[in-house]
Amino acid sequence: MESGCRIYSDDEFRLDSKWLIDPQHLFVGPKLGEGAHAKVYEGKYKNQTVAIKIVHKGETPEDIAKIEARFAREVAMLSRVQHKNLVKFIGACKEPVMVIVTELLSGGTLRKYLVNMRPRCLETHVAIGFALDIARAMECLHSHGIIHRDLKPENLLLTADQKTVKLADFGLAREESLTEMMTAETGTYRWMAPELYSTVTLRQGEKKHYNHKVDAYSFAIVLWELLHNKLPFEGMSNLQAAYAAAFKNVRPSADNLPEELAIILTSCWKEDPNDRPNFSQIIQMLLNYLYTIAPPESAIPSRIFTSENRVLAPESPGTSSLMARCDATEETQGKSKGFFSCFDQCY
Repeated sequence: MESGCRIYSDDEFRLDSKWLIDPQHLFVGPKLGEGAHAKVYEGKYKNQTVAIKIVHKGETPEDIAKIEARFAREVAMLSRVQHKNLVKFIGACKEPVMVIVTELLSGGTLRKYLVNMRPRCLETHVAIGFALDIARAMECLHSHGIIHRDLKPENLLLTADQKTVKLADFGLAREESLTEMMTAETGTYRWMAPELYSTVTLRQGEKKHYNHKVDAYSFAIVLWELLHNKLPFEGMSNLQAAYAAAFKNVRPSADNLPEELAIILTSCWKEDPNDRPNFSQIIQMLLNYLYTIAPPESAIPSRIFTSENRVLAPESPGTSSLMARCDATEETQGKSKGFFSCFDQCY
């Protein structure tokens, strides 16, 4: 998946001292979830409640090199960007194990939130508000030359009041200038842009050039899901959905939506990436539509209409991988344990 990626040596992993985590002050609590390369725990760092991502080192020398490269790239990006709709980065360390620490968002994933609502749908202004949160986070990333490549409800987290969405997980993010090194097999198939596929790039290890417009396509699929509260390409497997989108130009239905919303969706998932809008344009289209449907001002928080899209100085940067899935059994464990104790038990 990451073949062709740049390998970072120990000398290349540099982190400003203000972001360097002292593992002696890290206490690990219940597990929140895990992905292919890491486990995420609730914990404490210097009396602050945090999310602690502990990265698996891998088994083979090749796996170890790839995972260390991904970790170094993710931390480097976290230290560069900040935005109110990106999960706040607190720090990281590489020894004795690779760890990334972020703020803890207790509202859960957008995926879990939507599933718990079914068969009900979000109110339209709430769905558009969430979409604006996501679009503003993406605009910030793109302004720093970063492509996320894995935009989906599992990587979007809610604040405790479940009124604000923040983008998480930089595990697949890449600098746009490095797209020539990217492989097509990135992201999650159901939400992936069709240009990531071809009869060539579907073969293992083949590479393809693409740009930041892949995120606009993924955003459209997420927006469709926010509006309908259904799994996009329902009835298809992930691979079937990807094949239908790439080779048959199939998209979820935009019928029965207001014309303005249908235009936003269909423009973002156009087959030609060059015809898709950028996120500044997407934000403006969403705001224009929101103004047309807005109930009395008191019903919609002013933050939705207030744009904070400027690039901010990296004083308290960005985002990180958090919940891939909920582990109910470990979630109920009450006692925290020291970092080294946790590491010994987990590995």
